[in-house]
Amino acid sequence: MTEQAEAPHLLTEIVDGSILVATLNRPDKLNAISRQMMDLLTQAVLQLRDTPELKVMLIRSAGRYFSSGADLRGGDQNIVSTAYQRPTSARAIRENHRLNLNNMQQLWDEMEHVEKPIVVAHHAMCVGGGLELSLSCDFRLAAKSAGYAFPEGLFGVLPASSGVSRLTRLCGPHWARWLIMANKKADADMAFTMGLVHQVYPDEGFQEEALDFCRHLAKQNGEQMGAAKVAIELCADVGRDQGRNIERMANSALMLNPDYIKGMEEYLKGVGRKSKN
Repeated sequence: MTEQAEAPHLLTEIVDGSILVATLNRPDKLNAISRQMMDLLTQAVLQLRDTPELKVMLIRSAGRYFSSGADLRGGDQNIVSTAYQRPTSARAIRENHRLNLNNMQQLWDEMEHVEKPIVVAHHAMCVGGGLELSLSCDFRLAAKSAGYAFPEGLFGVLPASSGVSRLTRLCGPHWARWLIMANKKADADMAFTMGLVHQVYPDEGFQEEALDFCRHLAKQNGEQMGAAKVAIELCADVGRDQGRNIERMANSALMLNPDYIKGMEEYLKGVGRKSKN
């Protein structure tokens, strides 16, 4: 029986009717990202995008690693097409990075563009392509045992699917040099200092904490979160004045939503009361 037939490389389930949970499921391979895993993750992201009842997606994994990166060991699950495994020209390498890698670039972009929040929960080491996947998510949560690295520098290259650009944009050149240029690892606490993860939790109970955060997101106004996701990305690329215009454009639509008046009235009723959250 083949590995593919034994167990899907990605498992999905719907929790509370609104949270799509996708679990990387190659623990014996340290959750190396395979062709099948990419196909199943693509299906999951499109399911999130196209299903109104789904409000948020959680990506997590099982085993000793969150992910050891792209599967480069060969065989029919190798993430790199056989046509490009031994490129003979610089052009072939560039085309591989643009079009191949089993559509990594396209999927990471789609994850950024879907107007719903995507959360990733790192319980253990997150490496290479697994980290590039995570950089495309909206929220990154870490257990105390999590760690981060881009090992590509150890064999003389750079991360191949937008790891350099996304890490630099998120954490700045200072920390990008640490992970990519110096080839140094970061533990969970350093990742928090870098701005790579939003919060660090104790190992015990971590998965439930991640689900609770997703439950919190699922209760938020979906239109507002979608507009915020787009506006934040745009504002990161423009100056202050244009950023203000983006805010005005987004709010001009959001304030026409009946939920705006209702939500504001409910909020004002609660001002000054003790919150349970």
